[in-house]
Amino acid sequence: MDSFIGTVVTAKVTDENDDAYFVQYEGQTLLVDKQEPEKPLHIGRLYEGFVYENEDHRLQLTRHVPEISFDHFVWGTVVRTRHDLGVFVDVGLPNKDIVVSLDELPTISRLWPQKGDRLYVKLTRDSKQRLWANLAEMTDFQAIAKPYDRETVKNADGAATVFRLKMAGTSVITDDGYLGFVHPSERNQEPRLGQHLKVRVIGHLRDGELNLSLKPRGYEEIGDDAQMLLAALQHQADHQLPFWDKSDPADIRQAFGISKSQFKRAVGNLLKQRLITQETGMIKLVDAENGPAED
Repeated sequence: MDSFIGTVVTAKVTDENDDAYFVQYEGQTLLVDKQEPEKPLHIGRLYEGFVYENEDHRLQLTRHVPEISFDHFVWGTVVRTRHDLGVFVDVGLPNKDIVVSLDELPTISRLWPQKGDRLYVKLTRDSKQRLWANLAEMTDFQAIAKPYDRETVKNADGAATVFRLKMAGTSVITDDGYLGFVHPSERNQEPRLGQHLKVRVIGHLRDGELNLSLKPRGYEEIGDDAQMLLAALQHQADHQLPFWDKSDPADIRQAFGISKSQFKRAVGNLLKQRLITQETGMIKLVDAENGPAED
């Protein structure tokens, strides 16, 4: 009876009250918010719009037809979760958010999308004619993904949205439209579905996906003391400092405000990251002309 839910129909105006017009389509009465039409509707007039069940479980017709459909995906924003049902996604309908069923979500609830996350979804309709949102699959993302230029993306920073979680790793699509994959070794914790992440390119996979990492570069991962030494070196005209691991503790504290042991740990960290070299009486920035070396 309500198989037209989720479609665009043309219905006839039959009645009105203070808040809504009422239209008829295939023997069903649908309401139209009275604030929606630009001009008053008259009895007998035809009105075209998208049919859905609003949050009060009444059939409603809106001329603001959403981009989402049964065969067209859109990015929907998560607005809330209900652990006995799923996550509610805003796809552009007045007074109605569409649910992604918990059956499509990770079994671990902490990996569920949170408010503000994004999901790529299309409409589906169950046997009771209720609208749901279906998550896109890998083939759907492959259909919209763009090819990338290896030299352009080499070691580049970017951002991406998680769309699939597997034991083998995390599948994402970047803001530039490239498919990417994050191996578990390249993250400190598993991201949640729909999460927007900062990523960096570390390589290329045989299937055309970017090999991505969620971990910072080595020089971004160093501690505060090492960062201070690195900044001091970068601000020197010759990119070197007259200190090393055998310098007097008092001189180190006067210059940097840290103990000699802290200084040695910081120097060791920078040496390990190959950001500096150490010579008798001094430390020096590596690749001074081009800045710190990257992974």
